[in-house]
Amino acid sequence: MSMSKPQALIEQVRSSVAVELERRHAPTLLADRKAAKAAKHKAKHHKYTKAAFFRYCYYDPAFKFFCEQVLDVDYLPLPEATRAASEVGVQNSSDYVCTPFKHILGDFAEALDLGADILIQFGGPCRLGYYGELQESILRDMGYEFIMMNFARGIELGYIGWAKEVLKTVNPNIDVPHGVVKLKAVAKMIEHLDSLRDFYLANAGFEVERGAFDAAWVSAMDAMRTCLDERDINEAYREAMAAFRAIPLAKPADPIRIGIVGEMFTAIDERSNLGLDHKLVAMGVEVHRMLNFTNRYLRYNEPNLRVGAKDYLTYDMGPTSTLTVAAAKKYAAGGFDGLIHAKSAGCTPEIDCIPVLQKVSEDYSVPVLYLTYDSQTSDTGLDTRLEAFYDMLSMKKEKSK
Repeated sequence: MSMSKPQALIEQVRSSVAVELERRHAPTLLADRKAAKAAKHKAKHHKYTKAAFFRYCYYDPAFKFFCEQVLDVDYLPLPEATRAASEVGVQNSSDYVCTPFKHILGDFAEALDLGADILIQFGGPCRLGYYGELQESILRDMGYEFIMMNFARGIELGYIGWAKEVLKTVNPNIDVPHGVVKLKAVAKMIEHLDSLRDFYLANAGFEVERGAFDAAWVSAMDAMRTCLDERDINEAYREAMAAFRAIPLAKPADPIRIGIVGEMFTAIDERSNLGLDHKLVAMGVEVHRMLNFTNRYLRYNEPNLRVGAKDYLTYDMGPTSTLTVAAAKKYAAGGFDGLIHAKSAGCTPEIDCIPVLQKVSEDYSVPVLYLTYDSQTSDTGLDTRLEAFYDMLSMKKEKSK
């Protein structure tokens, strides 16, 4: 149906106004000028301008936001990991150090080769807190020039003193109030990323259209990477969750449920655990994992966790051990069909958890699959063990009906 003359005239006026505004304001040109000005400012006032994290599961959008919005430096995203990058870490590490150390060292070397001059290392609840200094020393011996922003130093210097040191080294002209606001937004993004991942793990195995959840996940991560403030983050989260909920499911009333527990790096990071999440989802399993940044750092309450697992814990076992036992007990008491304990070779805190997990398994008659990863662990061996575990759980579930 054709428009009336008044409507056509209105549309013509609107179009003319839009063209004129475009001509006057030239938003693309203005954005280019602002970007050029910002780059010139960084080059003049920042000795170091390009930061990189190591690869770590799905938190890349949060790392990007932290670098660009809090530190006001460029973020260098790393490409998909290759065997060659991992080998660099393996070759320059002791045989006795845990696998995450080797992965991180290889990632840092690759980042420096790609042009990074700022490396960012977490403080960690285990030996991860000591890795920064050792990795910095190894990388300097390899001939690299850079600065290491090591969160573990916050414990040593106090976080205010450490923050001052970071400001002086990385960006002396940072707007501190602005940075604090953006740091709060980083925490919110991490919470949302963890929430999206929890929904994905619990439901992706039952999608009607294969690949729908993965496509929605990629879109969600892309949207998070474009966020500039907390409002953008919340909007991206709402849209992503709406997209997840809109995906048709064929979920049985009583699916096989598996809870993943274990070490902070290996149990979460897909490269380190050889895609454990996706392998389980592909089998049609409802997967749960309490272990993530939100539950271990942002909302961590060790005394409360210990109360919930008081039959198995009387004191803090350190690193992620209390969370491992508390989550295992929660899953077992909740009627889960099985548990998977994932850790890297030589992870002492998680080795200490194994006798406790065996007791939980005995008390609740829930099978536990223990997975230990090192640089030699193969996909084929993991697939075989997961398939056998799944078959056992299926037969056990069928027999109990």
